[in-house]
Amino acid sequence: MRVVLVYPQIPPNTGNIARTCAATSTELHLVAPLGFEISDRYLKRAGLDYWPYVDLHYHLNLEDFWQVQRQKGGKLIGFTVRGSGNYLDYQYQENDWLLFGSETEGLPAQVLDLCDYRAYISITQPQVRSLNLSVSVSVALFEALRQLRN
Repeated sequence: MRVVLVYPQIPPNTGNIARTCAATSTELHLVAPLGFEISDRYLKRAGLDYWPYVDLHYHLNLEDFWQVQRQKGGKLIGFTVRGSGNYLDYQYQENDWLLFGSETEGLPAQVLDLCDYRAYISITQPQVRSLNLSVSVSVALFEALRQLRN
């Protein structure tokens, strides 16, 4: 299982996601440009002392990421409020890539167009546009891991 953040903007969100990835032995892929420096103190603080346990992969741009993804294989699952299927209905595989966009823009259309499945996480209150990025990643990742448990 792999988590991919495309153009993340908020350091504490990425730090929290890194901590979740460390706890679950999940690869974390960051696709630049980022809205912060990897050395950002807020990023490091959110990840606390877990950074040595994060299987972190940094990609200079989308093309760099696509090359790695094609080499490793696996389906692309794009998470978006405009998804066509509920994240609970997807049957996750161990080599899936869970893609999430920036906190302000979501996944770019060019990324969504390449996804094998566009998933949404249900929000019952219509006045709430979306969930926090780190919450969305946790919800999706733990559902995928729940399905894959042996």
